[in-house]
Amino acid sequence: MATVNRKAYQKRLPKKRISAGCLLFNEAGQLLIVNPTYKDGWEIPGGTVEANESPLQGCIREIWEELGLEWRPLRLLVVDYNPETAERTESLNFIFDGGTLSMEQAASITVPPREISEFRFMEPELAVQMLKRRLRRRVTTALQQRVTGTPAYLEEQVEAFDASK
Repeated sequence: MATVNRKAYQKRLPKKRISAGCLLFNEAGQLLIVNPTYKDGWEIPGGTVEANESPLQGCIREIWEELGLEWRPLRLLVVDYNPETAERTESLNFIFDGGTLSMEQAASITVPPREISEFRFMEPELAVQMLKRRLRRRVTTALQQRVTGTPAYLEEQVEAFDASK
């Protein structure tokens, strides 16, 4: 019986883009959003997960790189699968609950000017309106799941599974 080289086989399988972002709040309950220099539109802190990095590890790294904060998110809020389109490859997008930053932590945020032009804390309903349509829907669901305490699974921005129901 021939031995199968599992790793060689797995390397031939399809690959997906993965991103991880985080909802971070100040003590007034305002949501932190960032304005990247390398693309249009406001986003939540986060970005692409690198090879051999978990979504959580990627989120922790991105928070450090974008905000200068050593911070570990509390829990998963949303996983969103998006199929391939004419403009994008398929992807999995994770949003974590980062919890609340103290006044001192919020004041210590330092953004790298080559990556982030500015950041703002805003009321969540106003901050969400600053986001691109796809991210806006995902973050809106994440804000709802933060209240329910359970994660949601989305496909193409449509709720496919909510563990609280």
